[in-house]
Amino acid sequence: MVVLNKIYTKTGDAGETALGNGARVAKHSQRVTAYGTVDEVNATVGLARLHATGEIDAGLGRIQNDLFDLGADLCRPEMERDSEAEYAPLRVTAAQVARLEGEIDAMNADLAPLRSFILPGGTPLAAHLHLCRTVSRRAERLTVELSSLEGVNTDALLYLNRLSDWFFVAGRVANDNGADDILWVPGANR
Repeated sequence: MVVLNKIYTKTGDAGETALGNGARVAKHSQRVTAYGTVDEVNATVGLARLHATGEIDAGLGRIQNDLFDLGADLCRPEMERDSEAEYAPLRVTAAQVARLEGEIDAMNADLAPLRSFILPGGTPLAAHLHLCRTVSRRAERLTVELSSLEGVNTDALLYLNRLSDWFFVAGRVANDNGADDILWVPGANR
């Protein structure tokens, strides 16, 4: 498992970092940018959890663990022969995507259909969940861009796409099951 006995190593002082397979790349590489943004999503989830209880908090806890899996997945480039690696790379799975979909469906079951777009806000939890949603969308865009340059696990992309939906629906639940959603009024301030 992971052992962190010394936090600074000085190996990145020249602007490079090591990927999960040991390759050295620039810290501004597309791969590092993608998994760094996944880490940022995880930090925003930590903020949301300050306001969460019950099943939303439990779901956010599962998501935080999944986000570490996702970061591990993205920091290790896909190889044609992953099975020949020294140790099996950690990859996001279809089961993790399916779990998100099931949780979204369960949360959405009691929500009234939307007749307008929602402005981010409402309760403190809902506002933080909307921040999680927007940062996860950025992580998704960056990972899609990475996938146009080199191999990325398809389930990782699907997970990121479902994740922003999870945050959106959970935000509605946090707003008294949508009753306190702040609706967009087109042209209201003209």
